[in-house]
Amino acid sequence: MGVPGGPARTIIHGLGEDYRWLSYLYAICLIASFAIGFNAFQGNTVAGAAQDSMGIDRIWTGIVLAIITGFVVYGGIKRITKVSDVIVPIMAVGYVLIAIIVILLNITEIPAIFHSIIANAFGFEEVVGGGMGAALAQGLRRGLFSNEAGLGSAPNVAATADVTHPISQGITQSLSVFIDTILICSCTAFIILLGDVYVPGAENIDGVVLTQQSLVSHVGTWAQYYLTGAILLFSISSIIYNYYLGENALTFMSKSKKSLHALRIIVIAIVFIGAVAPGATAIFFFSDPMMGVLAIVNLLALLMLFPTLNRLLKDYKEQLKKGIEHPVFDPAKFSDLDIDHKAWKKK
Repeated sequence: MGVPGGPARTIIHGLGEDYRWLSYLYAICLIASFAIGFNAFQGNTVAGAAQDSMGIDRIWTGIVLAIITGFVVYGGIKRITKVSDVIVPIMAVGYVLIAIIVILLNITEIPAIFHSIIANAFGFEEVVGGGMGAALAQGLRRGLFSNEAGLGSAPNVAATADVTHPISQGITQSLSVFIDTILICSCTAFIILLGDVYVPGAENIDGVVLTQQSLVSHVGTWAQYYLTGAILLFSISSIIYNYYLGENALTFMSKSKKSLHALRIIVIAIVFIGAVAPGATAIFFFSDPMMGVLAIVNLLALLMLFPTLNRLLKDYKEQLKKGIEHPVFDPAKFSDLDIDHKAWKKK
């Protein structure tokens, strides 16, 4: 287990105390968007799937989710890590496998699907009517919601990794964007587009229900129960992740145990509210503009810290050229930087 990190701390240690206000702005937006806003949506997602596939009333799903959330968040980061180590591989592999089955069952339709996607996003009518711009804008918004690239949220978790050089962890994190967006999201797209449930132009579409019903149309009714289980695992891991981001941001601003306890209570309540009151999740759409603030603050800090990044990258490349398979970061080479030497002791 490594040390706490993320943009809030990067700004302080990289840019100095004059930018503490920027760190606080980032931390507040991170708590509001992830720990509160996104967790409401996760509760809503699971409850909607359970109600559609098994007829389970939302309140029972909300109670179960609240109990699971409470059990995990009060167990601390070690319990969060242990639960995630089990859930994430199971949910990812299981979902990809079922998507591969769907694709193989409809393999002859794949070229037509690609043509439809490209034609509808970049066709002549879309270019003239502004549809292409709308498609790109919507893609960027949903892409940020999916992989968080540029938001600086993932580095909060990446900082806990035990690595020999910061650049190596950065490379690993870039791979996660590919897995999430290109692999997982594409699986969902193929499941929906290869089925006959989706009606182009339809309004008020529930994405979870649409995916669930599309999967049923491919492989049978058993799939709705399978997907409900997968969604439960996805959502629990997301709730855990979102909570940890909030906790990491809060501990940056305050060391008070009371404030941490309050955050945990709020997260448990938010998950329950999101599950039992689907209409209430509309008030949490402030998460979208919060993501915009996170991106601006994070990217601004990254631009200002680019010279430091370039030095680290140069050190990493030089070690690779010398034949060192796993470059080791030596903080003594960067004595002018505010570095925690204990975190980078030689492995």
